[in-house]
Amino acid sequence: MKSLSAKSLRAANASRARQATRRVALFTLLLLSCTVTALAAECPGNPKAISTSRTLVVDPREHPRVGIFQYQETLPLADREVVLTFDDGPMPPHTAHILDLLASNCVKATFFVVGRMAKSSPDLLRRAYNEGHTIGTHTENHPMNMAAMPVEKAEREIEAGIASVTSALGGNATAPFFRFPGFERSDAVEQYLEAQGIMVWSADIVVGDWELISPDRVVERTMAQLNRAGRGIVLLHDIHGRTARALPKLLDRLKLAGFRVVHVEPAAADRPKTETSAAEWAAPPGKRWTFQPGTSRGVLHPPKQAQRNLFWWLGRGWQGF
Repeated sequence: MKSLSAKSLRAANASRARQATRRVALFTLLLLSCTVTALAAECPGNPKAISTSRTLVVDPREHPRVGIFQYQETLPLADREVVLTFDDGPMPPHTAHILDLLASNCVKATFFVVGRMAKSSPDLLRRAYNEGHTIGTHTENHPMNMAAMPVEKAEREIEAGIASVTSALGGNATAPFFRFPGFERSDAVEQYLEAQGIMVWSADIVVGDWELISPDRVVERTMAQLNRAGRGIVLLHDIHGRTARALPKLLDRLKLAGFRVVHVEPAAADRPKTETSAAEWAAPPGKRWTFQPGTSRGVLHPPKQAQRNLFWWLGRGWQGF
């Protein structure tokens, strides 16, 4: 057999190299195709959805109060992580519209439900529960004077709210999460809730969607605060049409800005808490605190926008807070 010339060897090597390059390219394309398919499977029918990035499981007995609007601890979120919360519902058609949007984007949220609203729309509440959202409570009648209310009366409001929501859910337990109507906290009621193993949620991002503003303004306020804070618990309301109309754009803007949605659930026997450090729960540095006389915890000076929102509410009356 004649030996190959140097020129023939170079040609043969070049041919093998081209074949190897084509095989690598084909493998890469197949890998990318599988990756895209996997990502699309995260939210069937909507590959562009923001989806829920992870679930955070918390133990209310270890961290009884969260939200830097009022407290020195908040949820242990990484940079660009958000938790969506909705208060005061359920109320048709707005809650239904919000649930549709969350489902189509594979997003899980936390709902703080008013007892009498649960009685009015139990099917809507059960839908939220069955679709995997976390159901907390927000009293029975949404009183706006809980800070001054006798603790026994406040306890009855809280217990009645839990009972109404549990009944509307067909006996399924609510999450041990509670939010004060209008942030009207008191030491005595907080101590009662802590003794019951119920976590009090304030908020980090207070949008003021109860104001008579446009859906676009709801989105702009939310994004402006999140871009400054970098992360946080977002307070919205599922009883307002403006919030429902704002949600599609808000979810798109969150994804475009690189935010990720986190779903929060309480720890249980079959659901161990997410391991975190104490430092991860601490309010971000640079916040301004005022320690209340006679207490051992501080209250954060609300951001100017949140203060304006509160002043607006005081002047106009409650329209869902």
